[in-house]
Amino acid sequence: MAVSSQLRPQSAWIPKLKTQGRKALTSLIALVIVLAIWQLLCSGPEPVLPAPLTVLNDTWELIVDPFFDNGGTDKGLFWHLFASLQRVAIGFTLAAIVGILVGVIIGSNAIIYDALDPIFQVLRTVPPLAWLPISLAAFRDNEPSAIFVIFITAIWPVLINTAVGVQQVPSDYKNVSRVLQLSKFEYFFNVLFPATVPYIFTGLRIGVGLSWLAIVAAEMLIGGVGIGFFIWDAWNSSLISEIILALIYVGIVGLLLDKLVLMIGRLVVPGGQQGT
Repeated sequence: MAVSSQLRPQSAWIPKLKTQGRKALTSLIALVIVLAIWQLLCSGPEPVLPAPLTVLNDTWELIVDPFFDNGGTDKGLFWHLFASLQRVAIGFTLAAIVGILVGVIIGSNAIIYDALDPIFQVLRTVPPLAWLPISLAAFRDNEPSAIFVIFITAIWPVLINTAVGVQQVPSDYKNVSRVLQLSKFEYFFNVLFPATVPYIFTGLRIGVGLSWLAIVAAEMLIGGVGIGFFIWDAWNSSLISEIILALIYVGIVGLLLDKLVLMIGRLVVPGGQQGT
C-alpha cells in the first residue's frame, strides 16, 4: 500500500508530461514550417524582406552580445528591453493599484458606477499614442510622459474588470456577512476581495499586454534607450534584420509578461477561472 501510494503521484505526472511534450513538438514543427516558408519566399535576387538565415547572419553580434554598452543609445538589446520593462513596471504597477482601488469603490456603489461608467467607456477607447501629446504638455519630460501613457492605457481593463467583479459578488455572501455582523474591513478581506480576485487578474492580464504595446509605440516617438526607440532607429538606418530581431524579442517578452501574471493569478486563486 505504501509503495502504491508513493507511485501514484509520480504516475499522475506522466500524462501531463506527454501532453506538454506533444504540444512542444507540435509548436516546434509549426515553427520550422513557418521559417521554411519564410526562407523560400525571401530567397529571390531582390527580396522585399530578409530571409531567416539573412536575419541571423546580419544580427549575430546583437544576439551573442546583448549586454554591450558603448554609451548613449548605443547599447545591446538587453539594455533596451530592460529600460522598456522598467517603464512598464512603474506604469503598470500604478495602474494596478489605482485601478483596483477605484474599481472596488465604484463597483460597490451603483449610483457612482452608473455616473462614471460612460466616461470610462469613452476614455478606454482612446488609442495609447493619442495620450502622448497631452502627457508631454503636462509633464514636459519624456520619461514621466511614457510612464503616464502606460498608466492610462493599462488602468481601464483593471478598473472595469474589478468593478464588474465587485458587482458579481453573490447576494448570499452579503447576507451572510450581515448575519455574522462582519465589519467593513472583515467583509472586504474575507468576502469581497476573494470573490473579486479572478476578475482582477483578468483585467491585469489584459492590462500588462496593453502596457507592453503602449511603451513600444511611445518609445518610437520619445526616443532614448528602449526597445521602441531601437526599432525606430533601425528603421531610419534601413536595418530591417535588426527590426525583425527586435520584434521577435518584443513578442517573447510580451508572452512572458502574460504568463507571469497568469502564474501569479493561479497562485492567488488556486483552481480559479484563469485563461490559458
